[in-house]
Amino acid sequence: MCGRYAATKNPAKLAAEFDAVDGTEGEAPSENYNVAPTMNVLTVVQRHPRDEEGRVIQDEPAVRSVRVMRWGLVPFWAKDPAVGNRMINTRAESATEKPAFRKALSRRRCLIPADGWFEWRAGSGGDKTGKNADKKADKKAPKDPFFMTTRDGSSLAMAGLWETWRDPKADPDAAPLITCSVITTDAVGQLADIHHRMPLLMPSRHWNTWLDPDNTEVTGLLGEPDPELVDRLELRPVSTRVNNVRHNGPELTERVDPAPAELDGGLFDLPSSRHP
Repeated sequence: MCGRYAATKNPAKLAAEFDAVDGTEGEAPSENYNVAPTMNVLTVVQRHPRDEEGRVIQDEPAVRSVRVMRWGLVPFWAKDPAVGNRMINTRAESATEKPAFRKALSRRRCLIPADGWFEWRAGSGGDKTGKNADKKADKKAPKDPFFMTTRDGSSLAMAGLWETWRDPKADPDAAPLITCSVITTDAVGQLADIHHRMPLLMPSRHWNTWLDPDNTEVTGLLGEPDPELVDRLELRPVSTRVNNVRHNGPELTERVDPAPAELDGGLFDLPSSRHP
């Protein structure tokens, strides 16, 4: 799963990195080292422009832009936006089947830039895969937080879906709620030693295909994580301060080496570069 991540780059930097324009209109959230569900986040979308009456100009080329959305997908047909609290992630394996995600996968896809994401590994006595039938015992086990990030400081592009929701009781002219969800897949390699799920990371060579609003068939991009992207990752043990969403600051992404007694199977024998 992906339930917490860091996003500290401003719209201008992301626009340059993703070959996009800044469409946040001054409403971008500030840098955040502890992004949690229901918060506003920056995303990258590609859409055809609209005329003065809001109609799509299909003949005009699609424009890639950085936009603000709320994390937690609210389907357009939902009666209560609170449903988004339970839809922060979308399983790649079932995205084509479930009504909440099927239409968005066809027409409304996005990239969710991140410096990296956090995951918690079950400590001694816990189930490292998160699949233990004895869930009560697993929950009591200590959890060790990790920050998965690139070694070169470039952004990760997490594949996502987005939706527009309008309150049927509100003024028809009121601004809609724009929400998003992170697509997840089975973790691979050493990532699987920490948690059995991970965000679906989209390599730059597939950005245009994924974002193309005229492309309705993208199931071929929902497969296993790109091995080159995974190889670029540093799995960094970090402070348990990240457990509390009220904590925020660069210290949350800094490496905190475990005590020698905690070293296990070479998992921590990784580069100790710090987050830029």
